Amino acid sequence: MRVDVRSSIEQNGSAEKAPARISLLGMIGEDLDAALERDPAARSRLEVALLYPGLHAVWIHRISHALWKRGFKLLARWLSQLARGLTGIEIHPGATIGRRLFIDHGMGVVIGETAEIGDDVILYHGVTLGGTSLQKGKRHPTIGDRVTVGAGAKILGNITVGSDSRIGANAVVVKSVPENSVVVGVPGQIVKRTQPHRPGDAPDLNHTALPDVLTAAIKNLMTRMEELEMRIEGHTHPAPVRPVNGNGAWEGDDFVI
Repeated sequence: MRVDVRSSIEQNGSAEKAPARISLLGMIGEDLDAALERDPAARSRLEVALLYPGLHAVWIHRISHALWKRGFKLLARWLSQLARGLTGIEIHPGATIGRRLFIDHGMGVVIGETAEIGDDVILYHGVTLGGTSLQKGKRHPTIGDRVTVGAGAKILGNITVGSDSRIGANAVVVKSVPENSVVVGVPGQIVKRTQPHRPGDAPDLNHTALPDVLTAAIKNLMTRMEELEMRIEGHTHPAPVRPVNGNGAWEGDDFVI
């Protein structure tokens, strides 16, 4: 038996390249290897195949998506809801998913009907790929290849997340993200990578390497205020709160945030 799965997403919209042909066993093998590569806790193919709900949800989705495309809508939805009850992961059968998707832990993941996901994507628990419109048609996000989406992140609406990007935990993304970007905060602030992630690189799992855009903005503002005070009064005043020091802690008198 052979199945069609999308090979990648073009970055100029939701257009798809021609689907790749792969055997069912080949696809299962890819998924198992992807989990072993991206989860240090995984010890064997057998353990992953038996105990990883993210993998089970993806496999059931492959079947429900095939039924959906062939017009068996009710059966496809029933199967997707069965998977939701078994795994805690809800994937609408209309969603288009690429190869080697890895959903780590998985509980609370929701993927909407018109969502599109590229190859080698990693989703952590609590991720939502949600819609923002009552209109029919494309209303869920398009995720490029090799994207990592941190725990609790929400990506909402008909937007595109470019390939090789990283979405920080609990970020809320409401506008399109260029490729090779990092997104943090609510609403998500987009920062271009200084060192691009490329197709041949190892999976991007460094969740701690996230920019602190708020602290940087406050630090720049306070520095500018001191410069203006010096120009106007000829001297500086001790500031009650100083920007963070090298240890990542604020300096100054006690204050309430």
